[in-house]
This record gives sequence, C-alpha cells and structure tokens, in this order.
Amino acid sequence: MEHEGKSNSYMIAISIVASALILSGVIWVASGSIANSVYDLKSTLKNLPSGGGSGTQATPTPSVQQAGSVSIDLAGLSEKGDSNAQITVVEYSDFQCPFCRKFYTEAYTQLVKDYVETGKVKIYYKHFPLSSIHPAAQKSAEASECANDQGKFWEYHNKLFDEQQKLKPDGNTATYAEPELKKWAKEIGLDSQKFNQCLDSGSKASVVQAHFNEGLQPTGIQSSMVEGTPAFMVFKSSRVAGNKVILQTTANGDVEGRLVGAQPFASFKTAIDSLLAG
Repeated sequence: MEHEGKSNSYMIAISIVASALILSGVIWVASGSIANSVYDLKSTLKNLPSGGGSGTQATPTPSVQQAGSVSIDLAGLSEKGDSNAQITVVEYSDFQCPFCRKFYTEAYTQLVKDYVETGKVKIYYKHFPLSSIHPAAQKSAEASECANDQGKFWEYHNKLFDEQQKLKPDGNTATYAEPELKKWAKEIGLDSQKFNQCLDSGSKASVVQAHFNEGLQPTGIQSSMVEGTPAFMVFKSSRVAGNKVILQTTANGDVEGRLVGAQPFASFKTAIDSLLAG
C-alpha cells in the first residue's frame, strides 16, 4: 500500500509537470502567432537609410506630443465609406508588407462588407513604409498618392495588393518595381502621362514622410504609436475635430483603440461593436 501511494504521488507530480509544459507550449505558440502577424518596427527602424526624397526613407523625426496623447491628422486622405459613419478606422500600412496584404486578403473584405457598405464604418489609409526591408514600399506609397490625385486611391490600393497576391500567393514578400507600378496604374484606367510624371518627380515623398513621422509619435518609454505594420486605430468618428483626433495613451505605451498586426475579422468586429454599443 505504501509503494502504491508513492507511485500515485509520482504520477501526480509527473502529470503536473507535463501539464505545465503543455501550457507553456500553448503560450509560446500563441505569442509566436501574434509576433508573426506584424512587422516589428523596433527591429527595422535603426536600419532605415538616411536622406530624403524620391525612393528613400528619411531619418524619422518623431513629433513630440502632449504626455498621454497622440494626434492623427485626417486632412487630405481619401475616405472609404460613408462620411457620416459612426466609427473610424485608420490603418498604418506598408504596401509591400506581406502581413498588410494578409489583412487585405482576409479581414478587410469582410470589414468592408459588414461595416463599410452598411454605413457604420469609414476607413482611412496612412503610409508607414519600412524601406529597409521592403524596397518597393516607398514608391508604392507615392504611387498611391499619385492615383489619389486622379480620384482612384482605393482602386490602386486594391490593385497593389491583388497583383502582389498573384506574384506571391504563398504569402511571402513580392518583388516588383516602378515599371509594375506604372503598368498597374494604366490597367485601372489612370492617365498614364499624369501618373508617370507624378511618380517620377518624387513630389509625393513628403506626404508619405509626414504619415510615417506621425506614426512615430512617442507613447511611452521606447514606444511609439505605430510599432509595426499593419497597425489600426479604431475610434468613434465624433472624436474628430477639424480633421484631427486625439487618442489617449498609457504609461506603458498603449494607445486607446489600437489593434496591431494582421488581426482576424473577429477582432475588428469586437472593437467596432463595443464602440457602437457605447
């Protein structure tokens, strides 16, 4: 009986250790899944090339904001959805980022169908190209702004991600350059002469840089509003005043309404429904 009792104790101890290992594994896998859904800014920011102008990413100069808040400027952006929508989603994205494309091919379509087309949500896109790892991202962002001049930002936005999905359906980073950007612009009916002149001039580089700098607003010690792509800010449209919205931050760098990474549609649904009910 004593031997049997000891055996049972050993079995219980082994079961506890095994359970702990399994739980640790689950947590590790979950953490990996979150990390693998977003391009981390901290590991790439230090490698961004210096300088400015067409095709390069200038050294970031984050603006200093009032402690405990960040500001988002919506002026000049192409709005997707009803201007009277109750909820606003601002996406900070990199056109060559495969996780940004993952959001587009998965959650975006459902988000548009269920919330944008029903008049509940409007979406804005802001540029956050990580040029050190995505060499076509800067010019892609500029190209989309050239398309915006012709009233086709969202058509070109879709074209960029759709064509990359054709090039790399396995989800990896697609390789392309300016000839493809010009070809895709022509295919959606843009005036090629105006588009090509705009893209070649580099006139939209400052617009892209302004979006990038905005994303670098400090939110805490070694933290910024956008710490990887894609990143989303979800808030009530009533918060916007004069094309700007102020979002609160916490001491540990959190931003109200922020969703990070290629989140599933369910994450957006939860955030949006909560705001609609509030």
